[in-house]
Amino acid sequence: MPIGVLALQGDVREHIHLLTELGSTAVEVRTVEQLATCDALVIPGGESTTISKLLVNFGMLEPVKEFVSSKPVLGTCAGLILLSKEVVGRLPDQQLIGGLPITVQRNAYGGQTHSFEAEVDFSGVSETVAFIRAPKIVDVQGCEVIATLGGEPVAIRYGILFGATFHPELTGAKELHRQFLSAVESV
Repeated sequence: MPIGVLALQGDVREHIHLLTELGSTAVEVRTVEQLATCDALVIPGGESTTISKLLVNFGMLEPVKEFVSSKPVLGTCAGLILLSKEVVGRLPDQQLIGGLPITVQRNAYGGQTHSFEAEVDFSGVSETVAFIRAPKIVDVQGCEVIATLGGEPVAIRYGILFGATFHPELTGAKELHRQFLSAVESV
């Protein structure tokens, strides 16, 4: 059961390491052919506008949209932005993949110099994660909130789609990936 990690830009290596550490087979995905071999996909953090442009340039936007419509997908930080229905602060040329019926605000915690680590709560399981130019979920639209920070949603689930405003892969936090892999196994 290979889990693909979209490898156009962002924290690809870190997600692959974390998925492998949890016992999964993780592979880099840069082409439609590689995507077709995967049972699930992680869209990593990075820069959402850059990833959007690369999806278009590599002919991957429509295939990834189709993948999201039927298979498990996890988006972290920029990946969450790309999976969102609506983005406050979206640049005019930024394409979205969609799939999550949520609204997020880009760079809501501030710029790069405002990045921080914090403990998030997964219903009683706390883990330290990194917030780097992180978006905020401003409307969950009926999604299940699976992690919070100060009572605010920072990770959500919508069926087999998961999204988080933070980077768990940079701090070694495993709970988000565990929940995602559990969903992948149940499909």
